[in-house]
Amino acid sequence: MVKAKVEYPEVIYPSVQYIAGVDEVGRGPLVGDVVTAAVILDPNNPIDGLTDSKKLSEKKLALLFDQINEKALAVSIGRCSPEEIDGLNILHATMLAMQRAVQGLPIQPNFVFIDGNRCPDLKMPSEAIVKGDLRVAEISAASIIAKVTRDREMVELDIRYPQYGFAKHKGYPTKAHFEAIQEYGVTAEYRKSFKPVKAILASSSN
Repeated sequence: MVKAKVEYPEVIYPSVQYIAGVDEVGRGPLVGDVVTAAVILDPNNPIDGLTDSKKLSEKKLALLFDQINEKALAVSIGRCSPEEIDGLNILHATMLAMQRAVQGLPIQPNFVFIDGNRCPDLKMPSEAIVKGDLRVAEISAASIIAKVTRDREMVELDIRYPQYGFAKHKGYPTKAHFEAIQEYGVTAEYRKSFKPVKAILASSSN
């Protein structure tokens, strides 16, 4: 059965000077920060090839990451740690990380597009855009910045803990990842409120 293609309405850009796009990466992994990015693009310095970061090769991601940092008017990273995620829950931690990304922009935007179906509490008007990383260039750019940043952090974590395979699965709950946790235990970087991690901690304490 072929799925019907969902048609989304055209995104209406407000008539303001600075528009930021915000996206997150890392809500699903069992380990590490949830990372968000906010980007204000320069309309006079366009970047070709912006799209959902999940659709891009590692090589293309790295190329666009450099281009965005070089050509955008402003780029900012916001994050929440595993401890904050455990204390707040992943949804509230993601909203807080998005707030931090926007607050960290060296130019404060007049309007913000957020990927998804809800907006964090911001000082300026904002709009949530479902599939925004495919429909809004600013959100696409933010998704690329957030993904490359987090993926590189997972590669660094892999150097410290090579037995877990972080460079490959990026902390997501794969079969190989579960097997590694069961064999080697949970490090400080894990989100201890996440069910699979909580279950392993409970079984190891018995």
